[in-house]
Amino acid sequence: MKGLNASSDLPRLLTRRHFFGRMSAGIGAAALASVMNPDLFGSPASGILPGVHFTPKVKRVIWLFMSGGPSHIDLFDYKPGLKQHHGEQLPGSIRMGQRLTGMTSGQTSFPCVAPMFEWKQHGRSGLWLSELLPNMGRVADDLCVVRSMWTEAINHDPAVTYIQTGHQQAGRPALGSWLSYGIGSENRQLPGFVVMISQGSGNKTDQPLSTRYWGSGFLPGEHQGVRFRSQGDPVLYLSNPPGLEDNGRRRMLDAAGQLNSMAADAFGDPEINARIAQYEMAYRMQASVPELTDLSGESAATLAAYGVRKDGVDGGFARNCLLARRMVERGVRFVQLFHRGWDQHGDLPRQIRGQCQDVDRPSAALIEDLRQRGLLEDTLVIWGGEFGRTVYSQGSLTKDNHGRDHHGRCFTLLMAGAGVKAGFSYGTTDDYCYNIVENPVHVHDLNATLLHLMGIDHTRLTFKFQGRQFRLTDIHGEVVRAILS
Repeated sequence: MKGLNASSDLPRLLTRRHFFGRMSAGIGAAALASVMNPDLFGSPASGILPGVHFTPKVKRVIWLFMSGGPSHIDLFDYKPGLKQHHGEQLPGSIRMGQRLTGMTSGQTSFPCVAPMFEWKQHGRSGLWLSELLPNMGRVADDLCVVRSMWTEAINHDPAVTYIQTGHQQAGRPALGSWLSYGIGSENRQLPGFVVMISQGSGNKTDQPLSTRYWGSGFLPGEHQGVRFRSQGDPVLYLSNPPGLEDNGRRRMLDAAGQLNSMAADAFGDPEINARIAQYEMAYRMQASVPELTDLSGESAATLAAYGVRKDGVDGGFARNCLLARRMVERGVRFVQLFHRGWDQHGDLPRQIRGQCQDVDRPSAALIEDLRQRGLLEDTLVIWGGEFGRTVYSQGSLTKDNHGRDHHGRCFTLLMAGAGVKAGFSYGTTDDYCYNIVENPVHVHDLNATLLHLMGIDHTRLTFKFQGRQFRLTDIHGEVVRAILS
């Protein structure tokens, strides 16, 4: 193959590059591009939709994501009859040939395990909760409990990817990204989609969290979630480096913006405009984020209510819950807290106690704080993970120890606040907490319902990619109207 001759071939390459680049510049090219893909021309501030499809009941969402799969059997789905089956083999008529993970597929014994904790009813609704969640009992009458969630995924990465993006394979936008793309942000000084992570007291070697769980997929990059860190600068590289003043940063961004605008005019690449928008957002965040993350103005009573501790024993979850409240106060559309440590394949009795100590008080305090400030009227709080746990023991069952494997056939999810019925339970599982017997809710149904609460018809928020229109719920999903207030 003949090599490139710099003196003779470079002008020809530049000419061809400029031809294809410049054909996309100007009014005519913009019209052509809008016909080919109208999704490229939405305003990042207002969102692509000219207006919501119907009046929204929810303006903001806080999703407390319990990464690893909390055991619904031990926390929310009260089955007193399980004590009679403790230690017995799970009947084949219940298991029905379920596909197992590689961690229990080699087991020859599947003994049922009844919860080792006491249960108590709470509130006027009489909601049954484990003794591990006494503070959540205080807000029982705020909760909408869905006990009939289900997913096809049986391993962490596809299950988390599925509930976040509507597909088990990587590459699709997360729910928060769809909302940012569709209806934009209420506050131009802060991202519309923020993520925070904390490590739990349970499984210290829990599954890692991939940044694509809050990625924008094929949507423009400015719609991806922005992660706030618990130590150091809340957002990496947000602060000016030593020796650079604000006016110098502004001049640098202006110059970079002019160069990027020239490139965008020449090549028509929407990611260039996304980069410009991200640079400008980062500049605005230099002023807004320090004020947001400064908790010195919060009262001692508020810090105590959440359980925020300076020694870091709270694992960061309590602090993140308080920051989530401050974010929605300032108009952040979608806040997602990932709390790791719920993957209890062994040592469940000890580990789940630690996890509940991490999240019980701050979760309840967040709901109470939002209610007291009038924010619960238009904010929805969600609590749950990617799947549940099996009724049978993983590994050996002893008097005081056992584990539980992943279980996608049924699990529990909690909601509180705008748009959902308070003090209400939906869905029923069988006596073994293994199969759904009434009102199943698939992860697509959940996402369809969340978009509905935000005023969006899930079938009409789409993006054309690789020749077809994609949406969060793919070709599935039904709004669960029975839980709507």
